[in-house]
Amino acid sequence: MTGTISKQALRRLPYYLEYLKKQRDEKQVVNISATIVANDLHLNEVQVRKDLAAVSVTGGKPKTGYVITELITDLECFLGYNNTKEAIIAGVGKLGSALLSYDEFARYGLHIVAAFDTNEEIVDNVKIFPAKKMADLCERLHAHIGIICVPPSQAQAVCDEMIKSGILAIWNFAPTHLRVPPEVILQNENLAASLAVLSQNLAIEIGEGSNDRKG
Repeated sequence: MTGTISKQALRRLPYYLEYLKKQRDEKQVVNISATIVANDLHLNEVQVRKDLAAVSVTGGKPKTGYVITELITDLECFLGYNNTKEAIIAGVGKLGSALLSYDEFARYGLHIVAAFDTNEEIVDNVKIFPAKKMADLCERLHAHIGIICVPPSQAQAVCDEMIKSGILAIWNFAPTHLRVPPEVILQNENLAASLAVLSQNLAIEIGEGSNDRKG
């Protein structure tokens, strides 16, 4: 198994994992080939073979393919799903609340241990704390992942506070550019940008369909 993989391949791995689990649980599949995976997921077979070879410890065998339980374990190990990661959320508005209550994160090794907000009306003594307690609790809870769900105008200040509190990786949902030091990992999730790409691709698809009908 190689330790490196492209970002594009890394984005495909969770889809392979979900597909393989369904094949195992719903159809009791024991062995599976890269060809079958590629056909079912409508992906390039060479690409799938390369992706699976990069994460598989035992590798596939001619004619029988991969042992599906082993391949699932290898994918979970590579993606880190079998190692719980402690995380916090800053901003418990609609998006922050939705993420805080999303139980499926546990399947991917993410454990949200606390959330912080400046709104005293939603602060309680269970999981939502005043923003001023972030530094103290991050250290006590050993949290190293921070999820930002605050308005853009507040995002950089929150980001800076997270870094001071020992956060090493930031998942940013605020539609703004954040400045972080080189040692901090930053992953941006810009919903507006994703919607723009989706809308543009839809417009192209509709336009091509219209031209086909005219032809």
